[in-house]
Amino acid sequence: MILYPALDILDGHVVRLSQGDFDRSTTYAAEPIAAARQWASDGAEHLHVVDLDGARQGAPANLDSLRTIALQTDLEVQFGGGLRSIDAIDAVLAAGAKRAIIGTAAFKDPDLLERALERHGERIVVSVDARNGTVATSGWLETTELQAVDATTALTASGVATIIYTDIERDGMLGNLDLDALHAIADAAGELIYAGGIGSLEDLQALKNLHHPKLAGLITGKALYEGRFTIAEANAVLCT
Repeated sequence: MILYPALDILDGHVVRLSQGDFDRSTTYAAEPIAAARQWASDGAEHLHVVDLDGARQGAPANLDSLRTIALQTDLEVQFGGGLRSIDAIDAVLAAGAKRAIIGTAAFKDPDLLERALERHGERIVVSVDARNGTVATSGWLETTELQAVDATTALTASGVATIIYTDIERDGMLGNLDLDALHAIADAAGELIYAGGIGSLEDLQALKNLHHPKLAGLITGKALYEGRFTIAEANAVLCT
């Protein structure tokens, strides 16, 4: 199972939000490249980058940071936030991301998702971000009536190979995982990466103990930044 350290960029700094609330942010690093280098030095091979400015504005705002990370580290980066046009998706992949994450546009512009899949195939990942079981969009500022499980089922049927599922209510809260909901989402996905509420090695062990064949990766940010566990400790749990 792959561990993805999370690197969320807001106003040029690395931050973490609590439950997706922009007014409840904690700054952890002045420069994204500094955090990326730290995770690479600690043994990470992958990185999950979210352009929070882009998510609010509707277009990527931190491509320079992506380029710097891609050029100065060997991390495989998946990047999302504001990817609501084919030009934005192309730009992210050209800037060095291995995979582009589509969120809002996957639900509001299905034609764009279809074109992106035709153009980039498995390099396109869709983020299903859920609050109380329903999909949230526009940087988690809008909540739809679409059930996360139904959305995952439909996206998988449309050809999306990998889903990132984020439990917004638990994101940044360091615990209290909803394993039943996660299991249901994983059942509906082709491949699933989970985010939201991971706060300890025990949480990592609980997720591993699901033994779900579609659960391929985990995203964690706050727990790493606050020293709840290290990359090495996490990998020891997930890779043994």
